[in-house]
Amino acid sequence: MKILRILIAAGLLIPVPLLSKEYKVTSPDGKITLSVETTSGINLTVSYGTKELITGLSPELQLEGITVPGSRPVITKAVTSSVNDILIPVAPRKNSRVPDIFNALELRFRGGSSIEFRAYDDGVAYRFKTAMKGEIMVRNERFAFSLPGGTGALWPLEKGFMSHNECTFFPASMDTIGAKHLASLPVLFTSGSMNILLSEADIRDYPGLWINGDGRGGVTGVLPAYPSEVKAHNDRNVYVTGREDYLAVTSGTRTYPWRLFIITPDDAGLVESEMVYRLGAPPAPAIDFSWVKPGKVAWDWYNANNIYGVDFRAGLNNDTYKYYIDFASENGIEYVILDEGWYKLGDVLDQAPGFDVEELCEYAESKNVGIILWVIWKTLHDRIDEALAQYEKWGVRGIKVDFMQRDDQWMVNYYYEVAEKAARHKLLVDFHGSYKPDGMERTWPNVITREGVKGLENNKWSAECNPEHDLTLPFTRMVAGPMDYTPGAMVNMQQRDFKPIYYRPASQGTRVHQMAMYVVFESPLQMLADSPSNYMHNQECTSFIAGVPVTWDETRVVEARKGDCIVMARRHGTTWYLAAMNDWKPFGTEVDLSFLPAGDYVMEVFSDGINADRHGEDYRHETHKAATGEKVTLSLAPGGGWVAKITPASR
Repeated sequence: MKILRILIAAGLLIPVPLLSKEYKVTSPDGKITLSVETTSGINLTVSYGTKELITGLSPELQLEGITVPGSRPVITKAVTSSVNDILIPVAPRKNSRVPDIFNALELRFRGGSSIEFRAYDDGVAYRFKTAMKGEIMVRNERFAFSLPGGTGALWPLEKGFMSHNECTFFPASMDTIGAKHLASLPVLFTSGSMNILLSEADIRDYPGLWINGDGRGGVTGVLPAYPSEVKAHNDRNVYVTGREDYLAVTSGTRTYPWRLFIITPDDAGLVESEMVYRLGAPPAPAIDFSWVKPGKVAWDWYNANNIYGVDFRAGLNNDTYKYYIDFASENGIEYVILDEGWYKLGDVLDQAPGFDVEELCEYAESKNVGIILWVIWKTLHDRIDEALAQYEKWGVRGIKVDFMQRDDQWMVNYYYEVAEKAARHKLLVDFHGSYKPDGMERTWPNVITREGVKGLENNKWSAECNPEHDLTLPFTRMVAGPMDYTPGAMVNMQQRDFKPIYYRPASQGTRVHQMAMYVVFESPLQMLADSPSNYMHNQECTSFIAGVPVTWDETRVVEARKGDCIVMARRHGTTWYLAAMNDWKPFGTEVDLSFLPAGDYVMEVFSDGINADRHGEDYRHETHKAATGEKVTLSLAPGGGWVAKITPASR
């Protein structure tokens, strides 16, 4: 008996492979189920109700000398958990309190590696974990899955890994998408009434994920291998000319990026989702971010410094930027950007003739305005420590880092280097020429916005940035995170009148279409793209958009149809904003103001004018009383807009 007792006790100390071959984790509301089958490898199925949406997903991490989890995974433990938490963003895009509610499953394998799965009410996600000594080499990652027959997509077609990720989302049937059709993320799939948006979160020390089709309705992942050779064509375009046979060399003990699927039966659910933010890593604990100040920016590059009615020569000089600063100060705009031209290309500390940045910073400070400097990423990289220290000394408030155009491991790590070093100098960061957001704004709140979107500047050279494109973005790119679309054009054309003009650009659609973007499009650092002179000649529109908040306490999508229309209500403090945008088709709807707390209100409204279908700049401005539960009729011209500020009536 003594020997038997010893054997039993010893047995309790030995991990025994679990015999179960299937595990499930379900969303808190019970509608989404992620099933994990482990007979041969790991096979995932994601269902909404009884409908299978994602099948054949067998994730695998191929390391040097080992594959996780392998063809016959030995599961030593299955750990389930539930979380019900509230996240408080430094610069909230949708809500000042973000519910973080999910059920989780972690499957631990022999050898110490594991896969963590989460199920939220708006989707599912998984990521690998490894626990190995020293550094490891990641050779590849397998990512492929099938979708239901007849699935469609809004496909952001790319030419290659060297890209600004400024995409048009092309509607396509998935069975027509093959291996030659490369896409960056996010990508939106539609199966019947269901939306499935694929993206990723928490990309650190690892390359970004891209996808191809397989020609049969399925998806295959592809990631850029680590660059072995690069060649600079000029100060900004650094091309990868050779690649290693691995993705990354990284720490053996770490978590990997989340692969996530946002799943919703209605289009509004896409816009309301904050899954990418929730899956971002928590803020760096040793750094104080209380200094981070969201705001609007008077921007110079789009309008080519077309200032008029002044007694100085407009251009790249201090006089011009003092004019911008005066305009910003008079309109309560927090920042002015000095875009390309303030330094001699090739050296971010060599100021161009006509510039004295320190003087501009002092002048701006006296006007309660901050200065943001544009820089080419490679030129900044060459002198980053010296440059950031000098910018802080000058009194600069932020940097706009441009033209990275890659997301291999080396470049992803560069983003983190910039984020951390800028934070230590109390500098905001706006990444342009960038990959999509991945929740980094949670980890480094000073990384307040980024581009990675086909924005307003494209009207300088093409017709692709039109109202149909604008009505696609809230359901695709914007779901991933803040986007520096740079709205605010005061020259507005209907479709028949528009043509690209580089130095005096116009927008497509109506004036109020542009104004509504300040409520619909999310960016805690939001540009006013047009010339201060144009804004001064349209002061009542300017006063309105300058007053729209860039952060929000609450967001509600009232009506939404991807590519067609959107109606949104957002709250900042006790003030609500209601906005609508549409594509080239006229749009009308009735909005119930029951989302307002009980009481009486004053509503300031900008709507398309009666002739806005002919002259895009025609608008109507009126103020009237409103009350909770009242119904408001909206009528939008082609490429139109509607926007209102709703404030409690004084008692």
